[in-house]
Amino acid sequence: MDEKSNYHGFVSATGSAGTIAAGDYLKKVYPKSKIAASEALQCPTIYMNGFGAHRIEGIGDKHIPWIHNVKNTDVAVAVDDEIPMQWIRMFNEEEGLKLLREKGVSKDVLSRLPWVGISGASNLISAINYAKYFELTENDVVATVGTDSADMYASRIEELNQQQGEYDLHTAARDYSEHLHSIRTDSMLELTYAQRKRVHNLKYYTWVEQQGKTVEELNAQWYDDGYWTGIHAQAAELDTLIDTFNEATGVLKNM
Repeated sequence: MDEKSNYHGFVSATGSAGTIAAGDYLKKVYPKSKIAASEALQCPTIYMNGFGAHRIEGIGDKHIPWIHNVKNTDVAVAVDDEIPMQWIRMFNEEEGLKLLREKGVSKDVLSRLPWVGISGASNLISAINYAKYFELTENDVVATVGTDSADMYASRIEELNQQQGEYDLHTAARDYSEHLHSIRTDSMLELTYAQRKRVHNLKYYTWVEQQGKTVEELNAQWYDDGYWTGIHAQAAELDTLIDTFNEATGVLKNM
């Protein structure tokens, strides 16, 4: 960012890891900014209190995560799962990369496209939705997270090739036109106060009725201004617990 830059918002899917809480921090630094929560159009729990099956692996679905500060969320974005599925083909098949090269995508960017997995692609698509909806310019900044890489999805790419046929230049041209340049904003919603409260209330059925949380704590998430700042204040303690867990399991030694 430079003196011309305007940080506009943070976009992320929701789940158990709390990634979207980065938007809470960024809102403190940039008070006029927004937070957009992303999910699959095939399972639009936030967008329309819906449910269903989808192919965007690694994101939450069919419930509102307990650790999601819904009251601080401004936008819901529902992504058709066909788009990220075709993105990972285009970004990892030779004909897809060839077409992107012909369209002027730099060698540096092409080399990094395999860093984008299915849920990371969904985040990027949601960020594009967000930028289009709010008519942003080159001076506006939208932040999101590349949560996974294509290394995790080689079998998924192979499955798509078996189901849809070999990835050729015609398929790449279709994906470039339909799934890259024609991203639409018709499954995106600016949340009013009442709509946010409606989404927040969905937590009751999962967390109070099924998981033993209390109505008092659920209400505190909405009405107590200190609830979420108290959670954020635990970051250092939680980091220590995570480090201890990783050390005990040896997970980092194997990476």
